[in-house]
Order: sequence, then C-alpha cells, then structure tokens
Amino acid sequence: MSNIVTFAGKLPAVASLSTSLRKLEADVGTPGMVILKMDKTGHWVFGADQTEIEDGSQWAINPFSFVHGFIAWGDGEVLGERMASVSDPLPELDAAPPGAKKGWETQVGMSLKCLNGEDAGMEAKFTTTSVGGKRAVQSLAVAIAGQVDTDQSKPVPLVELDTEHYQHKSYGRIYTPIFKVLEWVSINGDEPPPVAAKLAAPAPAPAPEPAAAPAGRRRRVAA
Repeated sequence: MSNIVTFAGKLPAVASLSTSLRKLEADVGTPGMVILKMDKTGHWVFGADQTEIEDGSQWAINPFSFVHGFIAWGDGEVLGERMASVSDPLPELDAAPPGAKKGWETQVGMSLKCLNGEDAGMEAKFTTTSVGGKRAVQSLAVAIAGQVDTDQSKPVPLVELDTEHYQHKSYGRIYTPIFKVLEWVSINGDEPPPVAAKLAAPAPAPAPEPAAAPAGRRRRVAA
C-alpha cells in the first residue's frame, strides 16, 4: 500500500493544520472547565451541584477570554447561543428558536481561574444576561484595557468575587456581581501572583459579614 494519499481539490499547507485543529478545543470547551454563576440569593456557585465558592478565594481573569453575543432561553434550558470574541463583531442572528421566552438576549462573559483553597487550579466560565452582570463584566474589561495602556507586562487582574444589591419595587432584593481587583500580574507565569502567595499562609479568623451581604455562605454540595 502506498504511503501517499491524494484528496481532490487544493488543500491548505500542512503547517497550518495544527492551529486549525486546536481551534476545536475552544469550540467544544476546555475539559474540566465549570460554569460559575451568582445565584438569586447573592451566592457565587459553580458546577452541576451548585457548590459555593470558598470565602476569601482569589481568581485570575483571562484577559483574552472576553466574549459577547446572544443567548435564547426556554423553560430553564438554552435553546440557542451565538457568542464571539470581543475582538470580533457580534454574531449575526436569525429568528429566535421556537419556545424562547425572551427571544435573543445579549450576553457577555469571560473565563477565570481559582488560585487558592480547595478549588485552586479550577478554571471556570462566567456569562451573564442581567443588566448588573453585564455592567460588572464591562467595568472589568475597561479596567483591563486601562491597565494594558499603563503596563502591558501585567495584564491579568486577580479578583475577589463579591456582590452588592438594590431593592426592586416588584422583585425585592436584587443581587449583582462585583469583581474586586486586588492585584495585577504577568500572564507568562514567570512570577508568582503576589496576592496568591499571601493567601498560602493561614488565613485569620473571618470578620463578621456586613448586614448587606447575603447570609449563610457555606459550601453547598448536593447530597
């Protein structure tokens, strides 16, 4: 049998094959990446079991991971999603899928990585359609842009995941996310993140939570 195979048509250079194939990993999703969200009670949770993040956990935001686009929700399920990197135009849309309660909703998001505690090394994806969530992501993106203009050697923000709330006339207390930037670090991994290094030491006893914070921040795992 010959060790040469011929395909019809003009093919691109083999040198470009590796790059093209590796795009599939991003399209399908990174193995082990969890979905992070803030629930209606103001708690940050992740995964199918809705495990609550640890108090004092620190997260590094991937500055290249910001996306924007659209999502269509049915009755608790995603019926359609069109997302693209913020460096690309918004995806084009056709008619919303049948059953979509609000049609196409605008959505933004990014990826982040936990740096300390039980979840150290875990990578997560956060996307949101809420007004408060989109403002928080947009504010973070603007902060990164400002940091890059100032110091391109440290474009990665280390953040704490927090919440704030406001009182809605019809729906009561509404929680919105906050990404509290603590430090800026290199993306090359050639220096230890300063904040993460400090967190390796035993943490002091936690101070009482302010009244505005949601109560009962326990690790919640399905039985």
